[in-house]
Amino acid sequence: MTAGSMGQISAKTLVIIPTYNEKENLPKIVGRLHAALPATHVLVVDDGSPDGTGQIADDLAGADAEKRIQVMHRTEKNGLGAAYIAGFRWGLERDYTVLVEMDADGSHSPEQLHRLLHQVDQGADLVIGSRYVPGGSVVNWPKRREILSRGGNVYSRLALGVKVKDITGGYRAYRREVLEALDLDSIESHGYCFQVDLAWRLIQGGATVVEVPITFTEREIGESKMSGNIVREALLKVTAWGFKNRIQKLKNLTKRRKAAA
Repeated sequence: MTAGSMGQISAKTLVIIPTYNEKENLPKIVGRLHAALPATHVLVVDDGSPDGTGQIADDLAGADAEKRIQVMHRTEKNGLGAAYIAGFRWGLERDYTVLVEMDADGSHSPEQLHRLLHQVDQGADLVIGSRYVPGGSVVNWPKRREILSRGGNVYSRLALGVKVKDITGGYRAYRREVLEALDLDSIESHGYCFQVDLAWRLIQGGATVVEVPITFTEREIGESKMSGNIVREALLKVTAWGFKNRIQKLKNLTKRRKAAA
């Protein structure tokens, strides 16, 4: 048993933590997670960090007598999306029933993970820890970043016609069945566009998506991985997905009208 009570879906939860140069943050976030949910399993996915994060992850795993920590070493920095997909595959090959995305830098509070898992236990397929629903907040974030994030979420909502307030949010819990149903090989998005991509695919597939409020805290150590390329990728892809969706809706409407004529 890893989280929740016996019989709950969340009883076998895997938290996937991608890392690249997070040697100071990783021990802290894993320690906080196990203080909050002692039996939860962790998979650290390290993209060949030159600062020794991978070795620190190995040391944490080796020191954990309960074998709750596993480490995946990847040889190149391949992006957040690719790291999570590799983690999903690893977890799906085992008996985990809930797979969680969590940042290594402390921006996602492990102490609030129970909120996400509770909603999975209540029947949700995807639970997003949201900064922008009532009760959600951001702490110590530069105003420019907050404006960029809020603007990106509003644009995504309008372009895709969805109701999710924080579709770019990266603190998430997935029921294994919805990940099994996805074609993971076809996902090429990186950065927060990856988050929009997965949520959009699940919404189109009829999945139940729930948002719960979280407190997002800007990292205190290390540098943000956000870049102009990540923003441009998201803008272009979300625009293309929204356009394609509207064209498809028009085609379906035309077919219905012809059938009714």
